[in-house]
Amino acid sequence: MTTALILIDVQRGFDDSAFWGRRNNPEAEANIHALATTWQRAGLPIVVVRHDSTKPGSPLAAGTPGNELKPELDGITPALLVRKSVHSSFHGDVDLHKWLRDNGIEQVVTAGIQTNRCVETTSRVAGDLGYRLRVALDATFTFDETAPDGSVITAAEFTRATAANLHGNFGEVTTTAAVLATVPATRALPGPR
Repeated sequence: MTTALILIDVQRGFDDSAFWGRRNNPEAEANIHALATTWQRAGLPIVVVRHDSTKPGSPLAAGTPGNELKPELDGITPALLVRKSVHSSFHGDVDLHKWLRDNGIEQVVTAGIQTNRCVETTSRVAGDLGYRLRVALDATFTFDETAPDGSVITAAEFTRATAANLHGNFGEVTTTAAVLATVPATRALPGPR
């Protein structure tokens, strides 16, 4: 079964700690890079999703340096690029569901930024649409936020809640290492004729 890797909002604007605040999982980018390079070497489809924010002052606004992809995706050639301005990658400028179905893809792996927003939303929709879903949780990160009552919910708490929300309900929450262990060996390139 062909599995697509969906890399969600891996963008430079998320490095703006003055805007976003404190984040978790400093290993996320290394894990995203490992997934992307392994997928590409294996000749498997990669979907790169980019958030083109329409909110004034957002570091993810189209045309700004923060809208660009992080260097961990340098050299990665996606099979599909999806631009969106909402949380779900299935509601972008390309019909992702149609593209996956047209390409015979029944299983997806999700990773990227933010764990509890665009990654979780995309993963929920994928599960609801019937895809076999694996979420590489350690290839995601998010930020602390202030709740309506003024208390701070940490990035770690959001990540734990996302794992509980998704695992067994929409798909499997797992690790980068577990996902990589299931990727077939690099496909042999055809030799000269």
